[in-house]
Amino acid sequence: MASAAEQLAANFNFGSISKAKELRSRILFTLGALIVARLGSYIPMPGIDPAALAQQMSQTGGGVLDIFNTLSGGAVGRMAVFALGIMPYISASIIIQLMTTVFPELEALKKEGEAGRKVLNQYTRYFTVALAVIQAYGIALGLEHFGGQSHVVIHPGLMFRIGAVVTLTGGTMLLMWIGEQITSRGVGNGISLIIFAGIVARFPTLIVQQLEQARTGATNPLLVIFFAVFTVALVGFIVFMERAQRRLFVTYPKRQVGNKVYGGDSSHLPLKLNVSGVIPPIFASSILLLPTTVASFNAQNLPGWLQTVVTYLSRGQPLYLVMYALLILFFSFFYTSIVFNPEETAENLKKYGGVFPGIRPGKKSAQFIDYTLTRITVIGALYLTFVCLLPEFMFYKYNLSFSLGGTSILIVVSVTMDTVAQIQSHLVAQQYEGLLKKSKLRGARR
Repeated sequence: MASAAEQLAANFNFGSISKAKELRSRILFTLGALIVARLGSYIPMPGIDPAALAQQMSQTGGGVLDIFNTLSGGAVGRMAVFALGIMPYISASIIIQLMTTVFPELEALKKEGEAGRKVLNQYTRYFTVALAVIQAYGIALGLEHFGGQSHVVIHPGLMFRIGAVVTLTGGTMLLMWIGEQITSRGVGNGISLIIFAGIVARFPTLIVQQLEQARTGATNPLLVIFFAVFTVALVGFIVFMERAQRRLFVTYPKRQVGNKVYGGDSSHLPLKLNVSGVIPPIFASSILLLPTTVASFNAQNLPGWLQTVVTYLSRGQPLYLVMYALLILFFSFFYTSIVFNPEETAENLKKYGGVFPGIRPGKKSAQFIDYTLTRITVIGALYLTFVCLLPEFMFYKYNLSFSLGGTSILIVVSVTMDTVAQIQSHLVAQQYEGLLKKSKLRGARR
């Protein structure tokens, strides 16, 4: 039997969205903020020769620059003011999360609720500035030596480096602010939506490229059709796995307070199959492709053994695929252990009187949650590895564009599902508010 919320969700349509004025204004604000974020990826950074940059970027494909270029919506390829994208903020957030498990002071702030969360967010912003400055200075140095005699930078020197640091750091902070505004005043997670918009913005170009290759005979048209069907099937598989969860049955025993009896209900603790999200493939690919990218800046002066290592770690090579799979598995378990604390969850259940049938509250419950979470994380890690490796294998075997890899599809599907869920929650709240108003009017008439 469907719940009341599910029945309301089944009747949702564009008409119901148009009636929800607050939701409509939130959606329009989100769209406007994303347009601003996309415009910034077309404003070039001063001091760069666009023609020389485009030529060198075409010759150094397959490195970590391609990943950042995809996540930034092409801003890295154009070396725009938003070239750093939102990645420094994501890295700072993950590092702060790691530090909360190491330093007791930060862990205490995490447990203080809203006040502690604001302080941790402020620390994350400061750390984002520091990371952005370091990365921007590294990019400025790399651009001065990028391409050898091609002179990507028109006037190398101290002034160019200072300008690049100020421009790129400012672009990252503006993107971070836009993401926070979307989260608080719009719909969905702002940071995720900015990455989502950057990936989706490249879809038309990639589709046109594949159709053009099929028209000229560079790619078999049947292969393009098969790839389209494969992508649709992969999206369906990702949706199924992202919605999958293991529900742990929880009971609340009856207790008497005065003349009233409380409890006696039952519920469940949902554990997602993929707790770590898209972080493992992003980190794994960034680490693996970093040597290739660094080597591309000074390929002529590399020793022979280092050139061999870079060749074996190039995308599509067997060693790269094996290392990629192992790193995804490692980061899946590592990041899950950071974002989910079984002891804290068991303590919260004990505080509210919830118990697992046949398991003592406290330490035993924490061990049960940890044991169950470890087993489902194995399935989630294998699912992430399959989704990320299969497109890599297919794209390189059949010479298709790898920009639409498993990581990109995973991000797009996950963000879409999260945003739709938030829109539905807004609509459910509006439906219930309408029902309450009607009931109050009927009561007043009586």
